[in-house]
Amino acid sequence: MAAREVQVILSSGVALLLAACAAAYDTVNFTYSGANGPSAWGSLCPQYRLCSEGKRQSPINIVNADAEYNPKLIRLRRNYRACSNATLLDNHCNIALRYDEDVGYVVVEGKKYSLLQMHWHSPSEHTIDGERFPVELHLVHKSVDGNITVVAVLYQFGRADPLLIQVIMNKLDFVCFLPFWETMIKQSIATGLQLKDKMAELKKEVLAGDEQARVPVGVVKMRSLKQHTRKYYRYVGSLSTPPCTENVVWNVLGEARKMSRRQAAELQAPLKEAYRRNARPAQALNGRVVQVYDESRSQ
Repeated sequence: MAAREVQVILSSGVALLLAACAAAYDTVNFTYSGANGPSAWGSLCPQYRLCSEGKRQSPINIVNADAEYNPKLIRLRRNYRACSNATLLDNHCNIALRYDEDVGYVVVEGKKYSLLQMHWHSPSEHTIDGERFPVELHLVHKSVDGNITVVAVLYQFGRADPLLIQVIMNKLDFVCFLPFWETMIKQSIATGLQLKDKMAELKKEVLAGDEQARVPVGVVKMRSLKQHTRKYYRYVGSLSTPPCTENVVWNVLGEARKMSRRQAAELQAPLKEAYRRNARPAQALNGRVVQVYDESRSQ
């Protein structure tokens, strides 16, 4: 999980995340392969030592047979606003979507965590029973006391993802306020447009030397992010990019969403070659327990 985008999103607070992707890229150019790849992160500079010395690192391979069903876990409560203005960001090590206002929160073990931003990894960082997915979305949240929780969404290839469709719809009116069928029609139109146009704008800014390349995308509908979660895995891990700070609470959804191959490719397009495959390998559990919420077992 990268956190350079959080430096763009927040000018204060979240010290753990402010140091991550931004500091890593600006101070030491970490990569996902070669001499500065994941196996070397811990030796690139002293601030990154947890990447090699930490015992609660992310991502992990989730083994269903070993995950412990916890009857005390409850449905993951995500309370996001219907709509919010958003900005698309190229953060060198990933593509992110930043929200320009308070957009809601998730409740984890009774604590409220506000949604800050989301970003994509390709292929997925987490695996389930050894299966790696084409794409993984991280929704990064922060509590008032500075703790971090992440909701991770795994993607299979299939129909186009409604969230990404909206990223290219900002010139098709404020779809949040349209009747259902009119919204569907406009979404159908949007699927014929090019997400790569937005990505091309980002790449143009990057090539022009903009260290915080961004493209406003207008109002984004949040409903697709509030879908009912029937199963998720919870464990305590870390940021998945340097400095690999620990004590991050992860919630990996157990049901994969759909994204088209075209959307996945266009999410990678603006990134430099060293970051187009931006998944850190699975880390050792070191005795950690992965808990699972499964609605089918709680009834």
